[in-house]
Amino acid sequence: MLKTVALFFVTALAEIIGCYLPYLWLREGRSAWLLVPAALSLMLFAWLLTLHPTAAGRVYAAYGGVYVFVAIFWLWSVDGIRPSGWDLLGASVAMAGMGIIMFAPSS
Repeated sequence: MLKTVALFFVTALAEIIGCYLPYLWLREGRSAWLLVPAALSLMLFAWLLTLHPTAAGRVYAAYGGVYVFVAIFWLWSVDGIRPSGWDLLGASVAMAGMGIIMFAPSS
């Protein structure tokens, strides 16, 4: 279980980094060379999704909850914006949804 959740977190970081670097290029006028590590990060993200132990649809649904949580952490740690109570509540609900989807008894 811990391995699956850790894999979700690494996957989310790869996706966020892969999207954040083009954002820096487009919105903040940074170097277009940022697109190279962005593309590599998104390729890593796609590969990491294949390592998850269950059906793709279930993985994508559960991954979405972890992505929300990691994005809120990114907001705080990288963008320097402290999350509101509502941000934290939403991220907690998303993580609870991930847990229900991934760790419910299978039929």
